[in-house]
Amino acid sequence: MPVSLIPPLTTLRQFDTCRLLPSRFADVEDSVLSPLADSDDMLRDLFDLDNATNARLRTQNGGSAGINVDELVFGVPNFRIVNAAFTYAHPQGSRFNDSRRGAWYCAFDVETALAEVSFHKAVEYAEINRFDDSVQYQCMLADFTATFHDLRGQPRYDSCLSPESYIDSQILAERLLDGGSLGIIYPSVRRPSGTNLACFRPALVGNVRKGTAYRLTWQGSPEPTIEII
Repeated sequence: MPVSLIPPLTTLRQFDTCRLLPSRFADVEDSVLSPLADSDDMLRDLFDLDNATNARLRTQNGGSAGINVDELVFGVPNFRIVNAAFTYAHPQGSRFNDSRRGAWYCAFDVETALAEVSFHKAVEYAEINRFDDSVQYQCMLADFTATFHDLRGQPRYDSCLSPESYIDSQILAERLLDGGSLGIIYPSVRRPSGTNLACFRPALVGNVRKGTAYRLTWQGSPEPTIEII
């Protein structure tokens, strides 16, 4: 990528970033491989074996492994939740990742995190034309001290902040990731005053712990009722 097309870098020191997870995932801080392991060392070996198998299959199919086990974290609080963000990507990818490798998405404040979750759930409900559900979310807090590429105040990257398409944003993210990027700071598309971070490296997701829990309830409208629980 030409230097002129690389977003500027910002050294970020941001505490208490917010990532909302359905509480069923946050309450069971576990991996599908965990029942097979008696220790963290054994779990690491199982991840290594699983990763090697997936890499082989992806290579056979013309793809490549999304993330190596050496990049994952072990032995720190909530490490499985961190690893899951990178190893279980959405099949269509998200704004700054494809289906092969996930990222840790978080907001600088909980209002922005709630706006993001509310929007994406509403899209799901619109597809079935039924806004009738109640979901409990756990806020996972994390701290970051690192240098990230920054799209704030960069109008030439407006297409990467499209409300409808992730095509340009995924292309940019792939190029930056291949160049060693640690992640991207960007304005929230769902809450104009908010700021989000897509962190590309598990080791940078620091001091992960539980914050407040919320219940979002849809009753016939795309806008949910939000309550603290």
